[in-house]
Amino acid sequence: MSNPYLALVEAHNALLQKTDAPLFANLDTLGHSPKPVLAADAPVVMIFAPHPDDECIIGALPLRLGREAGFRVMNVAVSQGSSLKRQPERWVEVKNACDYLGWDLLETIPGGLMDVNCKTRDNNPSAWAEKVAVIRQLIEQYQPQVVVFPHNNDYHSAHIGTHYLLMDALKAAQHACTVVQSEFWRQMEAPNALIATSQQDTADLIAALACHVEEVRRNPYHLRLTGWMADNVRRGAEVCGGQGAAAPTFSFGTIYHISRFDGQQLLATDKKFTLSESDEIQAIFA
Repeated sequence: MSNPYLALVEAHNALLQKTDAPLFANLDTLGHSPKPVLAADAPVVMIFAPHPDDECIIGALPLRLGREAGFRVMNVAVSQGSSLKRQPERWVEVKNACDYLGWDLLETIPGGLMDVNCKTRDNNPSAWAEKVAVIRQLIEQYQPQVVVFPHNNDYHSAHIGTHYLLMDALKAAQHACTVVQSEFWRQMEAPNALIATSQQDTADLIAALACHVEEVRRNPYHLRLTGWMADNVRRGAEVCGGQGAAAPTFSFGTIYHISRFDGQQLLATDKKFTLSESDEIQAIFA
């Protein structure tokens, strides 16, 4: 008897090895996904992306808040990458990605912030204070109800630096809001939310990621996003749903930690969420 799973593995491998998967240097061939009609006083969710492309990878929850709950999604490009030569190109790429998803795009400073890491925070307090002031001004200007940024052990120095940059800025602004911590390079120790995305939403995040042409040409991680999101469902079933919990029936999800910042500190929470595609996304505020 031949192994019945060989065909499944071969099909998956063929998808990962695709050399003709389209990339989108402009939106002429891709177009735009439908942009929600927002109220003038629509609540704001702000993504603070360490690099251009992170907004697509960690953007499942903001995408659903925008499409299902009428939130204005604002992506803050904290940096525009460490390569000065590539920064103008990366700005075009992230603009295309945000335009496709119907999100607003904000720049921190021209060219983006540099050296957003704990080394700067620890050894150059004046330079760090300037960066914190930039983020504080954005928070005070747009008054987000939700902020999304990496957790404090997400491996990459810029991801970890972005975490502490946001925590310092939230404290400086004394801004109460829902804080959503994301993971990508390293898993969180205690996440509490598994958020499903529909096939359409998942495909839209991949298409937006394919707007970051040179990044995914170097490393085609857009083709692996579904694999990562499927594994999130496997892991999230237990770590977010509880040991021995029934496995979710949806295929794709993103793991977060959701808590409340009261203007001074993050509040401890024992709440856990597993939200399917059909669940009300605003349940995260319950």
